[in-house]
Amino acid sequence: MQRESGKFGISDKRGRCKTSSDPYIQAQGLPEPTLCTGCKAVYRHKRWYLDAEAYEKLSADAKVARQLCPACRKIEDGYAEGYVTLRGSYLWDHEEEIRNILQNEEAKAMAKNPLERIIRMERDGDDLLIETTEEKLAEHLGRALNKSHQGELKVVWTDDHAICRVTWQREG
Repeated sequence: MQRESGKFGISDKRGRCKTSSDPYIQAQGLPEPTLCTGCKAVYRHKRWYLDAEAYEKLSADAKVARQLCPACRKIEDGYAEGYVTLRGSYLWDHEEEIRNILQNEEAKAMAKNPLERIIRMERDGDDLLIETTEEKLAEHLGRALNKSHQGELKVVWTDDHAICRVTWQREG
């Protein structure tokens, strides 16, 4: 039996709120271990890890389950939960440095949780648009950029915290 539990969605019979509404995360879990055929992450202990040595060892076993991890599926489908928009003349004067900061922050986030990735980063007119697989990564990228280059930062979450929109701007 499931019940409605306020604005954060469904709760179980004990009244606990569902912690994730991510449609790419399977509620019943996966067989352990499972290998991601895209990014070569390993699923074990109910989460995904980047472990090249374990992947190499497990990939020799034909019985080990294989599939795309949720992040690779989101990238394949173009399903973003975080949106970052960067604006201002300062951005383009420091583009290479800013892109490096964003990619370094993504690498750090991926080391902790390989499901946190940048889907795309591209220029659209005078804006740099970034889409992320996880909403928390979008907020993190905005805050890291604002910490290192100041500017105006705006972070907006949807009511159910399923999507985060971040805008950063700095002029000359």
